[in-house]
Amino acid sequence: MSLFVKDPQARIDHAIDWSAWLAGQTLAASEWRVEPDEADGVTVEAAAFEAQRSSARLTGGRLGRVYRLTNRVTLTDGQVADRSVTIRVEER
Repeated sequence: MSLFVKDPQARIDHAIDWSAWLAGQTLAASEWRVEPDEADGVTVEAAAFEAQRSSARLTGGRLGRVYRLTNRVTLTDGQVADRSVTIRVEER
């Protein structure tokens, strides 16, 4: 898992390039989740995906907290895969 640092006031896009893993398939669906899911935690403000890439715009978060951001994609042949990153919130 990768570690990213996010300021609580920042609105940042995070993207995952799936192209090395797709083996001729393309993304058919993409969903994002943040754990822990808390009222003042990091949230996914917007999400999008293309044939080989998915992205999410992240907002918020409490100082000192660590969150896990997971992207679950479904491929055109029905396979499903997850990729996760760790987000640490601190002043930047």
